[in-house]
Amino acid sequence: MKSVYHKLSIILSVIFVCTTMVMIFPAMAKNPEVKWKIQSGYPHGDLSFELLKGFAEDVKKLSDGRFEIAVFADPEIVPLEQLFESTKMGVLDMLHAAGAFWGGIVPVGEIEFGIPYAYRIESETDFAKKADKIRQFFFEEGFADLLKKEYEKQGLIWLDMHTYGPVPFILSTKPIETMEDLKGIKIRDEGLYTTWHNMLGARGTYISGSEAYLALKTGVLDACQWDVSAISGLKLHEVAKYWVVGEENDHAIGHMLVNPNSYNKLSDDLKQVLKTAAENYWHATVAGYQEEVEMAEQMVKDGIIIKTFLDDEAIAAHKKAADAIWEEVAQRDEASKKAIDMLKAWDR
Repeated sequence: MKSVYHKLSIILSVIFVCTTMVMIFPAMAKNPEVKWKIQSGYPHGDLSFELLKGFAEDVKKLSDGRFEIAVFADPEIVPLEQLFESTKMGVLDMLHAAGAFWGGIVPVGEIEFGIPYAYRIESETDFAKKADKIRQFFFEEGFADLLKKEYEKQGLIWLDMHTYGPVPFILSTKPIETMEDLKGIKIRDEGLYTTWHNMLGARGTYISGSEAYLALKTGVLDACQWDVSAISGLKLHEVAKYWVVGEENDHAIGHMLVNPNSYNKLSDDLKQVLKTAAENYWHATVAGYQEEVEMAEQMVKDGIIIKTFLDDEAIAAHKKAADAIWEEVAQRDEASKKAIDMLKAWDR
């Protein structure tokens, strides 16, 4: 009898050890080697932010769970105005936004985002092919190399680019077709587009995207420029049903910037994972924004929003003001002059 109990005790011990190992080892396998934080400059509902979750999932998948990135929207960790500095200091490992936000720190960032009429591709009609043409300009004409050098001077690594589709995507509470219509319009703006609209008689002002709906509803704003997720994400068409066409670049460009200390701690294979996921994110934004534009066009057909077009006189006035902005931007620093020269020489 004693022998039976002894054998039973051994069997139960073995079962316990095996069960414990089965429970422990999967947990250990799921525990990432590296945990990062990235914050976007955009709120929940913005398409580029929503797609950023896929970037983080891609990093986890490509690294077999060794590398995880927690994704935060504006302003869940820091407000937008602190995003650049917080990433430099290591509060965040990465940021996701656009160079226009830090044009006062890195002047060429305004050009990177897309100054007025910079990224209008006349040689292509397809949305994705236009995007490919712009990516070629960055990576084959030397623009990305220039950007990397400028952000490196500020203690950050330029990782890759993404698109926001056509910007400025303008929704207004009233139709805007002529210069007279534009006069005095209070429009939510950012960066050089504030300057551009002010030159054209509008009144550009910055407020966060999350505040735009109420501002349009209450008359604090007459119009808002965003990207096409102003419809799908921010639902601004509910209070501003006029889609104003004629100011937009075919694509506006954002970036991911990385804290160098965080980056340099990565193994070579995890650095490659990060780069691959960032390039995949570019393709995801191209596909995502194309779907959004197609959806907006369908909403026009369904009578939910109304598409209005700037007339020839207004387009000419916009072009003249854009030319003046190009010349002013080129004087800001050596990198900006190089970038403007690249744009002028670029075969679109």
